[in-house]
Amino acid sequence: MPTISIRGNEMPASPIRKLAPLADAAKQRGVHVFHLNIGQPDLPTPQAAIDAIRNIDRKVLEYSPSAGYRSYREKLVGYYAKFNINLTADDIIITSGGSEAVLFSFLSCLNPGDEIIVPEPAYANYMAFAISAGAKIRTIATTIEEGFSLPKVEKFEELINERTKAILICNPNNPTGYLYTRREMNQIRDLVKKYDLFLFSDEVYREFIYTGSPYISACHLEGIENNVVLIDSVSKRYSECGIRIGALITKNKEIRDAVMKFCQARLSPPLIGQIAAEASLDAPEEYSFPPLSPISLSERGSIPPMASSPGKVAAK
Repeated sequence: MPTISIRGNEMPASPIRKLAPLADAAKQRGVHVFHLNIGQPDLPTPQAAIDAIRNIDRKVLEYSPSAGYRSYREKLVGYYAKFNINLTADDIIITSGGSEAVLFSFLSCLNPGDEIIVPEPAYANYMAFAISAGAKIRTIATTIEEGFSLPKVEKFEELINERTKAILICNPNNPTGYLYTRREMNQIRDLVKKYDLFLFSDEVYREFIYTGSPYISACHLEGIENNVVLIDSVSKRYSECGIRIGALITKNKEIRDAVMKFCQARLSPPLIGQIAAEASLDAPEEYSFPPLSPISLSERGSIPPMASSPGKVAAK
């Protein structure tokens, strides 16, 4: 009997998805489940997106261009300009979710055996994407005692060796919610310049900032424009996880050319998803996320655990 590949055996099962059947079984027993495990926003999808799907008037659901529809990419230029991220449509490649953007970034920029430094806690599937590319993630711990702030530069340099090829950050962070300061982003920039690294920056949660602190994108960092690959998705900001539309953004033409080969191999990003995502950019200004008040650590300590409530369980 042929054996499963080493890659297949090493690929981790999703620690998030494996909770789904347990939650379903609890529901069948009459238990009320609070889903804290999966990043599906508790928000309505923009009506403009729903209407765009409902009103599709096409005789053929064709392949889209491998980089995504230009009309959508051009409208995204205006969206990013609101955050002082200055792009052209050619800098943007539409992907099948943010996950594909991460995977294609790794496949295009990393060789087997290359290492990526990632502050943790971090999104669990980064590990799976690295294994798919034959790369290795080296984690660097952040702590709740320090507010999950960026570790000192010396901690990064302890991990940097001849195999180190990139730093990956998530800003604002998933799962901690931490937002990197200008000083911290400059520290990352200086490391990237000093060691000639790629900087993969997952900025899917840019709308989820509740502290009043400024959002500093990796695209704002001067001097490393060709090192930066920005990862994005409509899943969170428009509560459109199911349409699987993301974006890979970079000023580096060599990276874009390499990424496009993988895009062409998978043919096209989702047609209907792009229709919905493009329509979402026309959602009225009042479509926004409800303001949430930051909860202090002392306040968190006074909240009883949901899992201890009778008939209730938290799927973390």
